[in-house]
Amino acid sequence: MRIEEDIKLDYQDVLLKPKRSTLVSRKDVELEREFTFYHSPKKWKGVPIMTANMATCGTFELAKLLSEYKLITILHKYYTVEQYEEFFKTYNNPDYVGFSIGMREKDLELLDIMIEKNLINNFSFICLDVPNGYLEKFAETIRDVRKKCPEHIIIAGNVVSNEMTEELILNGADIVKVGIGPGSACTTRRMTGVGYPQLSAVIECADAAHGISNAQGCGLIIADGGQVHPSCVAKAYCAGADFNMFGSMFSGFEESGGETIEKNGKKYKEYFGSSSNKAMIDFYGKKDSHRASEGRYTLRPHKGSIHDFIQDLFGALRSTGTYIGAKKIKEFTKRATFVRVSRQLNTSNERFDTESNNQ
Repeated sequence: MRIEEDIKLDYQDVLLKPKRSTLVSRKDVELEREFTFYHSPKKWKGVPIMTANMATCGTFELAKLLSEYKLITILHKYYTVEQYEEFFKTYNNPDYVGFSIGMREKDLELLDIMIEKNLINNFSFICLDVPNGYLEKFAETIRDVRKKCPEHIIIAGNVVSNEMTEELILNGADIVKVGIGPGSACTTRRMTGVGYPQLSAVIECADAAHGISNAQGCGLIIADGGQVHPSCVAKAYCAGADFNMFGSMFSGFEESGGETIEKNGKKYKEYFGSSSNKAMIDFYGKKDSHRASEGRYTLRPHKGSIHDFIQDLFGALRSTGTYIGAKKIKEFTKRATFVRVSRQLNTSNERFDTESNNQ
């Protein structure tokens, strides 16, 4: 047993210090980025934001909508081959959609079928998603998928430490998902006691990933979860994240997944974690006896149209750029100075994703 006494921080523990800026308008801030990768020969350009692969936001419906904004939808794990075949009859934009699996035998069998039917080439991204990326079997799975799909951009996670970030990249991942337990629908920290403050995890894992490079590109990371406000998305970029992934801020809208429920004359949308009792029972038919629920089921106030949220999110990121003098998202980390604050003096604890501009 040992105790690390270095201070570790979450997004709510810091603010960004404003700096002299030559920018004239928020319109001057570019949100699109172009990436090359350590393994995949592909190039990608767009706004580096992804939906979490959750049933309430990793949906076909959102994929069609968000691709218009050059945002990536990582589809949830519960679609069938037949559903994918039907979806791709009307959707053909592989750069903004990702195929998601775990490392169970059934997941890998599904991947083989998708390869056999040539459906996998409708995706630029393959997301290998497990709650515990520290298992030796997970690294083996990444190697196997890399052999089967040498040209795809492989996302793998989740981890929160520099050494495992390096391990996953060296075993075939292009992008590592960083975050254990920060999401609002995740109860891993509460149930297991395992986790790492998200801002510090992003800083440390980004440093490790970017240190692995070749003539083609370098390792990259996704800040996955814990973004309560658009400001958290900006702070993640400032901490070195290449991409942001979240579920709660993409959920609860008219266009989101989950049932719409009316209670006492008000509309709500379902929101639940992939390790919740609801997800296990609805999509796997049971909760295995060896498992505990590490996810929550909640009802969120209906937030109206997602288009208004996206406009606000983009506007907030551009505003951050003007405050710190960064013309591009890529420059956020170079221009950022974090100021530690007490949580009592920080912004409201009310979640941005429970607010609605349409009520």
